[in-house]
Amino acid sequence: MSPGRIVASVFGIVLALVSMGLVIGAIAVIVAFGVRRDDDGFLESGAYPLRSDGFAVTSADVAIAPQPGDWWPVETIAEVAVTVTGDGPVFAGIGPAGDVARYLAGVAHDEVRSIGTTPGSVRTRAVAGDAAPAEPGAQAFWVASVAGAGTQRLEWALERGSWTVVIMNADATRGVAVEATGAVRAPLLAAIGAGMLVAGLVLGAIAAALLVFAFRRPRGAADGGSDAWPEAANAGGWPPGAWPAYPMRLEGRIDQPLSRGLWLVKWLLAIPHFIVLAFLWTAFVLLTIVAFFAILFSGRYPRGIFDFNVGVMRWTWRVVFYATSVLATDRYPPFTLADADYPARLDVAYPEQLSRGLVLVKWWLLAIPHYLIVGLLTSGLVWWTTDVNGGYGDNVLEIGGGVIGLLALVAGLVLLFTGRYAQGLFDLLMGLNRWVFRVMAYATLMRDEYPPFRLDLGGAEPQRPALERRVQ
Repeated sequence: MSPGRIVASVFGIVLALVSMGLVIGAIAVIVAFGVRRDDDGFLESGAYPLRSDGFAVTSADVAIAPQPGDWWPVETIAEVAVTVTGDGPVFAGIGPAGDVARYLAGVAHDEVRSIGTTPGSVRTRAVAGDAAPAEPGAQAFWVASVAGAGTQRLEWALERGSWTVVIMNADATRGVAVEATGAVRAPLLAAIGAGMLVAGLVLGAIAAALLVFAFRRPRGAADGGSDAWPEAANAGGWPPGAWPAYPMRLEGRIDQPLSRGLWLVKWLLAIPHFIVLAFLWTAFVLLTIVAFFAILFSGRYPRGIFDFNVGVMRWTWRVVFYATSVLATDRYPPFTLADADYPARLDVAYPEQLSRGLVLVKWWLLAIPHYLIVGLLTSGLVWWTTDVNGGYGDNVLEIGGGVIGLLALVAGLVLLFTGRYAQGLFDLLMGLNRWVFRVMAYATLMRDEYPPFRLDLGGAEPQRPALERRVQ
């Protein structure tokens, strides 16, 4: 690739990522503006239970443009609203943080530290004290306040300063129990969303032009068939003319004789590999994003990125074959991305052309059925019920390690007590791992062929008749 194309690809990818972020953000803003608004134009949160054994529930201090020199017009940007419902008369007020601190000095209360997305996700900090506060409604420092029985709604336009929201019983008695809902109204929100959308589309168009220039096929380049398995893919010594049932080869063999007990510590011995793989998989993910845009705009997977990502998968397969998912060799895996003379081997056929449309949906939508299966094979199953307060219920089922991990454990135990690796277990583990890596190759955009819902058992790939290769 020429220097000009490299520069174009870098800028195109950066602009494409920015464009994607702007468009997603714009869609979120527009949907929120159109769907979550109440009759007064406020975007509402859910209702959160607020409780305190003390006299009040307060927010942490909220600083709004505290510096006098800040240029932006805070008062015109947004209004906030707090709706409070209690069993008796309640009070809700917003006041300067300093005045609120003096009012509640020595008074037992709870301060809200964080609020998540579910009712049970409110985190508070108890503040001790033995003083009793005066009635909140008699205080003169509130910039906005409401009090009364039933549901009370407090609305306030933002002002510069540092503020605290306070919720109490109207008569300043101990024990606060309310349901509270927050809301915000931002007149400029729709305009901001529209501006983000326009900017995202413009940047996306620029990114598309740059990536088309960077990854376009040179004139006169040969068109390889989707069924082609170039000789370069067989550089590691795969049998020529041997075509697998899926355009990925994952093979292995039991490396007899095996130590009865070494498998118990292989995971520990493989820690250096795990550390290296953590960095390699970070690069794998980032480069797959680059490949996504390259395929989207040119229909081609950059060959250098493809070879690197296949190397990461190959390295991973050797390590899990040795230490976790198969345990069928005692030979320490080599530190290399290249194919090697090792009992576990992996290769993926390089596609000369990929669908630009499928790249948008195959890695998330089309692969969902396989993700469910692969999740059970690799990560296990966790299921529970929750009670009304958001805690865990009594019905809990957890299966850890996944089917592959459990079967590998069984194979290790059989090896420990018999001195031999059960061939039937090995064939099954190979089939399960083959399923996982086929889905990995598909989901990371390496192939367009949908992985079969089939256990191809055994150490060797099942073969299909060789197809006629197109002349390159």
